Amino acid sequence: MIKVEGMTKRYARTVAVDNISFEVEKGRIVGFLGPNGAGKTTTMRVLTCFLPPSGGTAKVAGFDVLEQPLEVKKRIGYLPETPPLYPEMEVVEYLTFVGKLKGIAGSDIKRRVDEVSERCAIADVRNRLVSKLSKGYRQRVGLAQAIIHNPDVLILDEPTAGLDPKQIIETRELIKDLAGSHTIILSTHILSEVEHTCEQVIIINKGRLAAIDSVSNLTARLRGSESIAVEVEGTDGVLNRAEVQGRLERVAGVSAVICKESRDNRCLFEVESLQGYHVRGDLARTVVGAGWNLLELRPIALSLENIFLELTASEQQQTVVAKQ
Repeated sequence: MIKVEGMTKRYARTVAVDNISFEVEKGRIVGFLGPNGAGKTTTMRVLTCFLPPSGGTAKVAGFDVLEQPLEVKKRIGYLPETPPLYPEMEVVEYLTFVGKLKGIAGSDIKRRVDEVSERCAIADVRNRLVSKLSKGYRQRVGLAQAIIHNPDVLILDEPTAGLDPKQIIETRELIKDLAGSHTIILSTHILSEVEHTCEQVIIINKGRLAAIDSVSNLTARLRGSESIAVEVEGTDGVLNRAEVQGRLERVAGVSAVICKESRDNRCLFEVESLQGYHVRGDLARTVVGAGWNLLELRPIALSLENIFLELTASEQQQTVVAKQ
């Protein structure tokens, strides 16, 4: 649905985007991340035809942003960080106005306004002035205007900025509901937002691509080994922490065992494995075979924050790209 090949954008002597390439499949939600000045806003402006690329190509739904910008714009819905609303208009009046601007036939506008009002949960405020709406409702109206012409691609820039926790959850669920019928690129600084919403992550740093993959795959690649939480309980009311730790350390492929918590007759350990070893089965057999209760055995993933910091901390970046 979106295909970028060797795209570069220069401003005088500054290279804002440097030879990046990526693809986004139809119906997916992709998180677009990067520190301030990384080039992500410039990339989004190129994809929405606000800026031409200096080199390379970018296509949306098969149309080139440089050669066929009008066709691209017909297939894109865009929600900037500050929704483009007219406070003096009523919601229904504003959506009707936007629908006309986007070329929806007069006979279809009322139907589309009704549909997006229901889908974005703003039907109960459709006759209110935009200026009288809460921040959460204004964000929903912004989403409604972005999808009113039923675009193939949605580009959302900081869609939950300034919302309270309840509004963030509601907006997140709405975005997830839009996936499938729309391909969504979500630009945000809120890393937990990406973890909860996106299927794929694109990380850009200093104008260059740092990573393209799912969060789980990036965790495995960056860590190179497995980290496992193991909680053990004694069966007779007493548990010798040192004995449990010693047995876990002797499992083949285990590189380190750290006791994270000890209370009553329970202990929680973090077990690190050597690269290439899958030790969960042997750990479980060791605990059960020793006569202890195995309360928990689960992999510990790197947080997206850790991944982001690790990929953007170094000046020299090596792109991590998902295997096809």
